[in-house]
Amino acid sequence: MNSHYTTERNVQILISVLKANNIKNVVASPGTTNICFIASIQQDPFFNIYSAPDERSAGYIACGMAAETGEPVVISCTGATASRNYMPALTEAYYRKLPILAITSSRRSSKIGHNYDQVTDRTQLPKDIAKLSVQMPVVLDADNEWAVNIAANKAVLELNHRGKGPVHINLETDYSRIYDVKDLPTTRIIKRFTQRNSLPKIKASRICIFVGAHSEWSEKLTQYVDKFCSQHNAIVLCDHVSNYKGKYRAFANFHAIQRDFSSVMLNADLLIHIGDIAASCYSVNTKEVWRVNEDGEIRDPFHKLTNVFEMTEEDFFAAYTNEESNGTSLDFWNEYSKEENQIRPLLNEKLKDFPFSNAWMASQTAKNLPQNAVLHLGIQNSLRFWNFFDVPNSVLGYCNTGGFGIDGPLSTVIGAALASPQKIHYVVLGDLAFFYDFNSLGNRHLPKNIRILLVNNGRGTEFKLTGNPGAMFGDDADKYIAAAGHYGHKSKDLVKHYAEDLGFKYYSAETKDEYLSIKDKFLSTESTSPILLEAFTNSEDENQALTLISTSVTTPIKTMIREMKDFTRKTVGERGTKFLTNLMGK
Repeated sequence: MNSHYTTERNVQILISVLKANNIKNVVASPGTTNICFIASIQQDPFFNIYSAPDERSAGYIACGMAAETGEPVVISCTGATASRNYMPALTEAYYRKLPILAITSSRRSSKIGHNYDQVTDRTQLPKDIAKLSVQMPVVLDADNEWAVNIAANKAVLELNHRGKGPVHINLETDYSRIYDVKDLPTTRIIKRFTQRNSLPKIKASRICIFVGAHSEWSEKLTQYVDKFCSQHNAIVLCDHVSNYKGKYRAFANFHAIQRDFSSVMLNADLLIHIGDIAASCYSVNTKEVWRVNEDGEIRDPFHKLTNVFEMTEEDFFAAYTNEESNGTSLDFWNEYSKEENQIRPLLNEKLKDFPFSNAWMASQTAKNLPQNAVLHLGIQNSLRFWNFFDVPNSVLGYCNTGGFGIDGPLSTVIGAALASPQKIHYVVLGDLAFFYDFNSLGNRHLPKNIRILLVNNGRGTEFKLTGNPGAMFGDDADKYIAAAGHYGHKSKDLVKHYAEDLGFKYYSAETKDEYLSIKDKFLSTESTSPILLEAFTNSEDENQALTLISTSVTTPIKTMIREMKDFTRKTVGERGTKFLTNLMGK
């Protein structure tokens, strides 16, 4: 029989990752669900395959091989109770720290619990038989394939991560009987580096350092990053919660959101990802991503991850920073700076047309925050709008991006203000987020160094903005999607009485003039009481402000393409637009 690799894509990806990591020893037990894997590697001379009919014995054979060679060994079995018989040997491997990769094949996980023969639940394992367990389902689409690739890389890397040990892969199959794939796919291989390793060389000529949510930077880290940028033609993409205040700061959400303009900073050869969950969507077109974090985990929001550096950011940038500058050009930074100087005035020109809105208040307030203040932002509307307008260099920014929900913004700022009584803490949030957590204002420890800007538009305005899936329902979105009409339905008295009874100084504004007349009082650092400013806006004005911002910069060809897409959407609807987009491959 002239056999090649199976057509099952998840199996192909797994084999590619095994070969790229030089994992070649396999102990195979007989079965049906693992045929696609075994039949594929059987024809590949790269692998050394040994047969063991008893899975208990197969596991211990692998333990002996791994202990003797110090190298990973694969064990492969079928469905039913076969995988259960691996447990004694995997327990041995766990406590002896032996790198055994247990690949248990199975039918699709959707069949679990429906009385299908030979289908067992392998989604939860005892704690001491594997360091990590991943699922590799049948590949159905591109996103599915990305997830399978990540799972394969995670599993293989974990065999030697922070000490060796066993790892489990549950490999699904549809029992393909076609073995005509002559060449394995070029699949992405992710590598992990520590300070003990020889680090890869940087070959990129344009580098973006993307900073997600980040704690306050040390002076040393800022110096290392600035020097890195000067030597490697790099810029630092950031926002308020990134907290980078160095020389090469690209505060560029305004650039990135433009509908009819492509910023120079959105094209880079390499993106270096530091920090945690990002508050901004910088859709950088890059060839690869390097992630730097002490946790050493594979986090791949850009789908381009190639290297993970398990080390501190200071150690990483120090390792790539020479004592003397090598004379690398600053073309990337210069291009960005030129663009910033050209397009930022366009936003300033639009400000006179802004309606009274969260965005307009941000434009009038952010730059005037007092020195050394702290800015806390609510999800999602406040976070977006305030990231278009910069703050003084000494102001730090935070947001509950960890869970990325509306929970707890008031409680968070109370805790921060209690911990840093010498600083004024400002928080900007919408009415749903405010009322979700407003009981916290009754806490008897409530500090006086809090300033709350409540943007009350009587609903979840996020769901009414252009681009949100809820916006297509118009006023009908108010019923349940945007949850309009709760909490007093923009009552002029509810928050006022509640705040004043709790000792707040209370102000309100419904127009630009009213806001400007009390802005300085809100920004005051001298108040002996916490301050709450309630600004009443509406969704239409908030949406108009967002539209004005996102269309500030235009190029004729981009505008024409967008208008064609808008016309198509109105003519053939979302389903038709999606079909045509897929047809054109764009």
